[in-house]
Amino acid sequence: MTLALELAVHDPRGIAVASRVGPTRIELCTALALGGLTPSTGLVDAAVAARGAGGPAVHVLIRPRSGGFDYDQHERAVLLADCRAAAAHGADGVVVGLTRTGPDGAPELDLDGVAEVVAAVPGLEVTVHRVLDTLRSPAEAVAALRGTGVRRVLTSGGAPRAVDGLATLRDVVAAAGGEIEVMAGGGVRPEFVAALSAVGVHAVHASASRDGADVLDLGLGSSPESTRHATTDEDLARHLMAAVRAAR
Repeated sequence: MTLALELAVHDPRGIAVASRVGPTRIELCTALALGGLTPSTGLVDAAVAARGAGGPAVHVLIRPRSGGFDYDQHERAVLLADCRAAAAHGADGVVVGLTRTGPDGAPELDLDGVAEVVAAVPGLEVTVHRVLDTLRSPAEAVAALRGTGVRRVLTSGGAPRAVDGLATLRDVVAAAGGEIEVMAGGGVRPEFVAALSAVGVHAVHASASRDGADVLDLGLGSSPESTRHATTDEDLARHLMAAVRAAR
């Protein structure tokens, strides 16, 4: 399998840049500064329209709120409804992550919740995101996902940056057993792609973003950094695409 690039985008500019640069797919979200939240159906429609004009496949992040991934029954109902809506609007896949509290009080992957998502979107690819990096052992969690219908996982190997988690990423690839694709994400830059590819991952994931000039000042004590609109940097996206091609 050749190395793929997934770009995380959260606005119309990002969709347009991705269409020009040519990654394998986009992870479509909103609020990248919060780690990504579920995008509007209007944004999904824009991405699907771009795909129809030759753009990349559209995988929609489904995350109903910021914070952790231990959702109550009402949040889970919203998550599943958003998965179905993404499918109805033409998405190629959904990206999710759910945890629950384990017997020892530590978070563990909610396999029942993941199974509900897979059942809710037949025919779509399901990716489990960096929720894995909140767990004690990403590799053990990935091994437990085998046979569930999940297509791929996204992980930094439990490190702040994927390039710092190479040993764990190698373990995750082994745990996936060829049944699940492993995508490395977290601080990915062009100069890290070769090292990530060398441990056997199938794809790299990056936002290729930069801060824009649009700053909102609400006068509420918020810093300019927290209110600045980040956007996709086309030059950086092209450098990432070139690094991925070189690593194939």
